[in-house]
Amino acid sequence: MNYDIIVIGSGPGGYVTAIRAAQLGFKTAIIEKENLGGICLNWGCIPTKALLKSAHVFKYLQQAEQYGLNKVENPGFDFSKVIQRSRGVATKMSGGIAFLMKKNKIDVIMGTAKVQKGKKVSVTDKDGKATEYSGQHIIIATGARSRELPNLPQDGKKVIGYRQALNLPEQPKSMIVVGSGAIGIEFADFYNTMGTKVTVVEFMPNILPVEDEDTSKHVEKSLKKSGIEIMTNASVESVDTSGNGVKATVKTATGNITLEADILLSAVGIASNIEGQGFEEVGIQTDKGKVLVNEWYETSVPGYYAIGDILATQALAHVASAEGITCVEKIKGLHVEKIDYGNVPGCTYCHPEIASVGLTEKQAKEKGYELKVGKFPFSASGKATANGDTDGFIKVIFDAKYGEWLGCHMVGDGVTDMIAEAVVARKLETTGHEVLKAIHPHPTISEAVMEAVAAAYGEVIHI
Repeated sequence: MNYDIIVIGSGPGGYVTAIRAAQLGFKTAIIEKENLGGICLNWGCIPTKALLKSAHVFKYLQQAEQYGLNKVENPGFDFSKVIQRSRGVATKMSGGIAFLMKKNKIDVIMGTAKVQKGKKVSVTDKDGKATEYSGQHIIIATGARSRELPNLPQDGKKVIGYRQALNLPEQPKSMIVVGSGAIGIEFADFYNTMGTKVTVVEFMPNILPVEDEDTSKHVEKSLKKSGIEIMTNASVESVDTSGNGVKATVKTATGNITLEADILLSAVGIASNIEGQGFEEVGIQTDKGKVLVNEWYETSVPGYYAIGDILATQALAHVASAEGITCVEKIKGLHVEKIDYGNVPGCTYCHPEIASVGLTEKQAKEKGYELKVGKFPFSASGKATANGDTDGFIKVIFDAKYGEWLGCHMVGDGVTDMIAEAVVARKLETTGHEVLKAIHPHPTISEAVMEAVAAAYGEVIHI
């Protein structure tokens, strides 16, 4: 029962950490209380993308005539089968993680973990039996759950979180989505496309508040055009679930109004899973619901580490994975670079998709940069026009003095697969001139990046 490394939690932070540890020669165990792959594979990133793909295909069927195809009369769907496909994708991916654990000779321990003093972990299995394990290094990757507000308690039926939204027994006729971050907007887009009447309530002045203002405004316009009702500068003060559906009292600038729907989805962020883990007893310090770590993810207690959503870093799967790899490579004694949290891409998979990295235009101005900003609309892209989807743009932000690529913001079909160009270029400290002179293939969606850079430098060809 002695290990070099014990990882608690098998989400994209935990399982990636365990695999890298095994690759580096550590005797490794991973502890999981529910499903391998954690929330991301089972109740988050992967199954939501499966739902959105079904919605995308459904939309294509409705638009068949636009592509010269025979009209599909009354295209329909079986909501339970759409959900079933999504769950099947999640199950397959979770099975893939089990294969990777076996391949890398990682011991999988099922149960609920609690850290103990002396670099030990107690694991209670489904039958209530507790077993103690010891490890030289214990890496905590327990992730997060849907955040509950005091005035929005979730009952799992009428007021739900993302987990229930992935597995509803039947499609609601109407839905209120509270919060317009990535989770809220993705579910709003899915349910709206499938025919549910959706209203989004956002506390901030713009939806997708972490995005560049141009992105927020463009996507809001697109979503409204698709039929989603959006209320900004608004907050849900209380909910009444005593009737057949939900009545939400919404505070607006002009007074309170009441919204009625079958279901309310609370998408107001996440809460870290740090309670009941034994942190206080061991002496692991936390602050404002997050574990405190140094630059190599060491907690306040030697031998205990933390990564992923339980930290105050970006709550993204790829961030958790990167943190875990960095952590175990540092333990091994390799030369490791600290993660640049200013160069982490963010993606939202609604339609149109959203992808961004680096500074927004507002942030860059606030930092005192003199800017060169370029924007290229997909309405001017040959490939986007041929695809029949010209909604969106590429926006690039450069430092006028040195040509540093400060930020990149994308809206449009498939842009989540394109943002990596900007991430890699920024990592390599590429200048605008170098991007402009790197030949991009034609006709592609990706050449819009080059065109946007050309626009920033007054050399754009196609607009």
